[in-house]
Amino acid sequence: MALYAELHRHLGGSVVPRILWRYFHRSDAELAQRFPEYNSFEDFYTRPRNTLDEYLELHTLVESVQTSETLPYFIYRLIRGAYIFENLAYLELRYTPYLRTPEHLSQSQRIDLMREIVEIVGKASQLQDCPTVASQILCMHSRLPYEVNRAIIDLAVEKREYVCAIDIAGGDAHYRDRLDDIIQLYEYARSRGLNTTGHLYETPDGCYPELLPYLMRIGHGIQIPLLHPELLPEVARRGQCLEVCPTTYLKTGTLTDLHQLKVVFDRCFEAGVDVAICTDNAGLHNVRLPFEYENLLTLDVIGFEELQACQEASFRHAFAWPYRDRPASLLNGLLKTETSPALAASS
Repeated sequence: MALYAELHRHLGGSVVPRILWRYFHRSDAELAQRFPEYNSFEDFYTRPRNTLDEYLELHTLVESVQTSETLPYFIYRLIRGAYIFENLAYLELRYTPYLRTPEHLSQSQRIDLMREIVEIVGKASQLQDCPTVASQILCMHSRLPYEVNRAIIDLAVEKREYVCAIDIAGGDAHYRDRLDDIIQLYEYARSRGLNTTGHLYETPDGCYPELLPYLMRIGHGIQIPLLHPELLPEVARRGQCLEVCPTTYLKTGTLTDLHQLKVVFDRCFEAGVDVAICTDNAGLHNVRLPFEYENLLTLDVIGFEELQACQEASFRHAFAWPYRDRPASLLNGLLKTETSPALAASS
């Protein structure tokens, strides 16, 4: 029975090392020669980096092979693994469609091809044997031109059957010089009725209070409780949820120890701010969502009641979950209904 919701997972970082390495050796001679042995590749792919920018460079390795031809291959394995090994009932996949189009084409040609990418991802995510509800979040990018980012918003509006929200990615330290443009893009997205999230307050260099009013959820957001707890009452008033991805902060050098997240959770719970626990890049981390839960519990960062509250928040803040209740509630109701006659007969 699938029980969990994943609100923050990148398509580029979701491919587990073994599947990516096998693809190289079956289909890409250059990359296969670069990584002849699996163990050395896994070590390269999953080891911690010193900064967020260094960490994000790994996405380019995967983006280069996630083309219109290969995306169904990767997504089938992604959804199958999420359903079987992670018990995911709901999954939001985020990515920048422009970065899955051929680099040699003109900007206008690449913009036109983004529609095909979204349709391929949408159709490939619908597996009969793995009934996880999947939707897409399209990421604007801090290093893409304004025209491309606006086209991403227009595509999200056009493809609502596949797309549930928009995001901004590319390293939060790079927003400063383009803040006016980013605000304008979010204003436009909200005017078109789109749901919004955004990579914000992930690192100390990514603290932009000007962007907060435009977001329905906050991608990461851990620096709010860590460095700017005075903002928490306003975050609670807006009903915003933090998408906290524990392992990411170790891999990017943002935190040195997961115990540091205890302050994040404690201050959020005290202020009435919802937190969803996510993986961000499950493949890059070699860590699946249930292990994120287990790590936080084992380290006493949260308790079981807090974990349950976070799991409930994930479904409550899911942009495209089609049901009123989370799966655990539905299962509990079903089991009670089925056992009641037997209990009555035995009494």
